[in-house]
Amino acid sequence: MTDRYALERTEPDVDSSQDYELLLGYENGTHTVIRFRRRYDTCDPHDFRITNDTMRMLYAYHTDDPASRPGSKLGPLSYHGPIQRGFRSLYLMERVNLEEPLPSDLLVWDLRNPVVTLPASEDTLYWCKIFKLPSVKRKHHMIKYEPLREPGNRAYVHHVIVYECQGSEAEFEVHAKERGQVCYQSPMPPIFFNCNNVVIAWGIGSEGFSFPPEAGYPLDPDLGPKYFMMETHYNNPTQDADVTDTSGIRVYYTASLRRHDAGVLSVGLDPNWRHIIPPGQPEVVSEGHCISACTQQTVPPQGIYIFGVALHTHLIGRKVRLRQIRDGVEYTPITTDNNYDFSYQEYRRLQNPVKVYPGDHLIAQCVYNSEGRTTITLGGLTTREEMCLVFAMYYPRIDLSLCHSLPSLPTVLHSLGIQELWPGSNPVRIKSPPELADMTLESRLVTYDWENQFRSFQEATRKGSFKPLCWMKKPTLLPGTENFEAYYPNITKPYEDIDTCHNRRSKPHRRKKPGEAQMESGDRASVGASEEDSANFVGGEDEDKTKVYSSISLQESSRLNSSSRSTSTLDLLVFVLAYCILLAFRR
Repeated sequence: MTDRYALERTEPDVDSSQDYELLLGYENGTHTVIRFRRRYDTCDPHDFRITNDTMRMLYAYHTDDPASRPGSKLGPLSYHGPIQRGFRSLYLMERVNLEEPLPSDLLVWDLRNPVVTLPASEDTLYWCKIFKLPSVKRKHHMIKYEPLREPGNRAYVHHVIVYECQGSEAEFEVHAKERGQVCYQSPMPPIFFNCNNVVIAWGIGSEGFSFPPEAGYPLDPDLGPKYFMMETHYNNPTQDADVTDTSGIRVYYTASLRRHDAGVLSVGLDPNWRHIIPPGQPEVVSEGHCISACTQQTVPPQGIYIFGVALHTHLIGRKVRLRQIRDGVEYTPITTDNNYDFSYQEYRRLQNPVKVYPGDHLIAQCVYNSEGRTTITLGGLTTREEMCLVFAMYYPRIDLSLCHSLPSLPTVLHSLGIQELWPGSNPVRIKSPPELADMTLESRLVTYDWENQFRSFQEATRKGSFKPLCWMKKPTLLPGTENFEAYYPNITKPYEDIDTCHNRRSKPHRRKKPGEAQMESGDRASVGASEEDSANFVGGEDEDKTKVYSSISLQESSRLNSSSRSTSTLDLLVFVLAYCILLAFRR
């Protein structure tokens, strides 16, 4: 095994700093498994830092082993060809463990759509279906959920969100017996808009979520809702005909209650045309606010703990983070992804839950790359439009459901150089300044000089006022915020990333491989790993734990051998990285 890097489309070069340590490796009929470790940050310019970002794991393989060359263990690497290669996005640090032990009294509830036909004339379909809580006599906890997908339809299902419903049980009972209908347009019943408290948020690429052992989502027939709405977003960009689907969500729940009731808080920009993303820009920053007034009135004095997050944008989202400000001081972001992948919207289980106190101001910050677009992109529900949302799982549960914001109309107009609109005009027309008089708002959006006015637009958007939307479970706006107008918080001490390599020696010491000769006692004392070193390794903490990997490999081998021989190459990446994936790649 060698540490290599590639700067162009040639055989990767051997890195002068060998930072990967092989722990074990084996092959069977379907898989090649390699277990290794290295520092999260090697400070090697030819290595990628391993962070909370979405990682693109590249792999390539050849049917023949490399021939050895004289005086070397490994000869030239033969080109793998155009087919025997690929990639997969995944998290290396905040992954959800879907194989945690489950209680013996586990129950299953399937929320599945009837046969839904995707319209060939449109690229987006939102389908809403009402479900009734299973017949349980007392409170239960949802502790895990996973997607139910039809084979061959993965590309069409973009996301699924399950909401609690409030309102007339008799009316919801009628709708629960129906097959569902298109969301957010006529003839959708008005009562469907009473379903707004998020229970489950699943996105494309996710395999589901497993709650930590101290928390579960309450399913309570006495004090909680009895009806739920499942919203399924179908994406059909090529407008394929005759596509039908019955996807949904499988919920696992138990009567063995956990210590805390969990909830989901949505933070970000309300999907609306006022969210404007100019074309042709490498970086456009949009921010949705959960203002301090919202958390001040809804978060208990002892605070809440955020233990999981899911980030959500559409096609041109590139970076997302959830920021936290308290008394003018910006703390370490609750989560950050500087390498966001639209096709991999998995929940993160935070390594350490983050506490949010009353009065904290939260900001969902999204960065978009619109270089490939020649017209503006607006906020909205379709895949071509954009979103900026963060779904935060937390405990204990509070009444706040959606904590969004929306740029105020004066802010939008000011960012476009508009002073006043003609009252009651349809279509909306500009009254002043004189040079824009009688131009429609739509024309101004389309013809605006984004290339030269982009910076002033961003500045006006950031400094302008916005409308906070603090939605409770009822659903009603938080009293006192209905007519509130807010501004960007005053941050006296912004957060700054720390350069972990600044004071570190140029070549970090390498951990011993299992089986290597023991060093002399004096050498061991001089290069022993510190606690910080141990925490900065991927793959293992000490030699005692390394010895366990042999038994782990046998368990993996047994399970993998019993799996289908047709397992796809992408599925192998959960356990295996073929030789090129072990290399550090430069973009």
